[in-house]
Amino acid sequence: MTKIALVASGDLRESANILCWPAQQAMEKKLTDVLAALGHDLVRAHPVKSSGHGFIASQREGMDVFAGIDPQMPLIVAEAVWQYSHHVLAGLCFHKGPILTVANWSGQWPGLVGLLNLNGSLTKAGVSYASLWSADFDDTFFLNGLEEWLESGKIKQDQSHIAPFDRQYAGSEKDDALAVRIADDLRRDKSIMGVFDEGCMGMYNAIIPDELLMPMGIFKERLSQSALYHAALQVSETDARTVYDWLVAKGMTFHLGADHQTDLTEAQVLDQCRMYIAAVRMADVFGCETIGIQYQQGLKDLLPASDLVEGMLNNDERPEVKRADGSVIREGEAIVHFNEVDECAGLDGLLINRVHRALGQPVENTLHDIRWGDQDHSGTVKDFVWVFEISGAAPPAHHLGGWAGTESYRQPAMYFPNGGGTVKGIAKLGEIIWSRIFVEDGALHMDIGRGQAVELPEEETRRRSEGTTFEWPMMHAVLTGVSRDQMMARHKANHIQVVYATDAPAADQALRVRAALADALGIQVRLCGVQV
Repeated sequence: MTKIALVASGDLRESANILCWPAQQAMEKKLTDVLAALGHDLVRAHPVKSSGHGFIASQREGMDVFAGIDPQMPLIVAEAVWQYSHHVLAGLCFHKGPILTVANWSGQWPGLVGLLNLNGSLTKAGVSYASLWSADFDDTFFLNGLEEWLESGKIKQDQSHIAPFDRQYAGSEKDDALAVRIADDLRRDKSIMGVFDEGCMGMYNAIIPDELLMPMGIFKERLSQSALYHAALQVSETDARTVYDWLVAKGMTFHLGADHQTDLTEAQVLDQCRMYIAAVRMADVFGCETIGIQYQQGLKDLLPASDLVEGMLNNDERPEVKRADGSVIREGEAIVHFNEVDECAGLDGLLINRVHRALGQPVENTLHDIRWGDQDHSGTVKDFVWVFEISGAAPPAHHLGGWAGTESYRQPAMYFPNGGGTVKGIAKLGEIIWSRIFVEDGALHMDIGRGQAVELPEEETRRRSEGTTFEWPMMHAVLTGVSRDQMMARHKANHIQVVYATDAPAADQALRVRAALADALGIQVRLCGVQV
């Protein structure tokens, strides 16, 4: 009988670890039983704690756990939750035995998002691994993959949907000339990416080394969240209320209560409006074309969540913010915000904004978690339908009804002690381009493809929303030419970037120009499920 070590990376927030522990326990039991039936012994490499969970909850703890694991031993990282990859990254970088990352197919906490972040981090770090996912760990795909890993330490996944991009066959000379012009503009005039504290939630994969950005003419302005906090405190209640009144006048619904601990309060929303004004002004002062707020650690103890702020920033139609001289900052234009300081998403958002504005296409874009996916239980859509969802950043221009179709609920207390409102909405029907920039082998890569945001009946939408985090914005997405398992096997991040186009031909053109732009900037581009 072969012994296999099991580790489980968790959150830095104890409240989340304790609440999510039962789902992790259930997953581990299924894995243990499956491996036992195959003649293998899955052994936890760290104990369940007296605090009520069995997660590795810090980087130091992870290092100490791995110090006690035979480095040649087969090892499974099992995830039913969101996890901080840096808790286990150090140990995995030095582990010599075969590594398998496994997640439960569920939107609840979710392990899929944690798995994809860990996979992206391992890819960037150059660590070899295999990966699997399953709802019940008894399906053919999972069992065949597991047996392959047990025999060889590897799993061969289907990558047939990928093709390298070749600018020679990528559309018209006019489109290629536009891509070259934007690339030349970036290198000549430069662009600043404002980073409010790097490295959110252990997302090593979301940090782009400066030397990969600089040749493109893109430079980081490293900003402090303490400066953002101070700037927010300087915003008057009158200015904050002006923003709030603008949102209400546009038809946005705020689900308010009186209890700060459990409800969304008006005071929390006003503080979010202060943060929005402060963020716009700081972007202006430092000349940042894009900005990313880490928020999760540190700022969460001082202010309500940044999510409403991020949704406003990413929308062309947003409340005005003025300079001291009374002039409006970037009137009628989004300030691209990359949620959770995901710099790969920030770079992608910058390229989208430049290309779509030049083409006269919608510029509003956002990252989403690849949260989950399922068959449509209503039978309306026959294809596999992904659930893309994120706590913030989603622009109301993406939602059915725009601002009037956007609601704000209190953020879940286990993540956000000071509350703050979300920008919940259901994405409208339309053609989308999806993409992801990531780091592999010391170079930037881009995967890009096509799809549709689809509409589902209200009952099916509610089922999906309640199967994940109800308070957050969601997109029902069907991806062109890419199956569920192909997407999971290839994608190198927890996040996916999405943007709309007015129709299918416009989406195809925007994809071609953006791929050509990335190529012109030295990014290695692969088309996923589409041909140009």
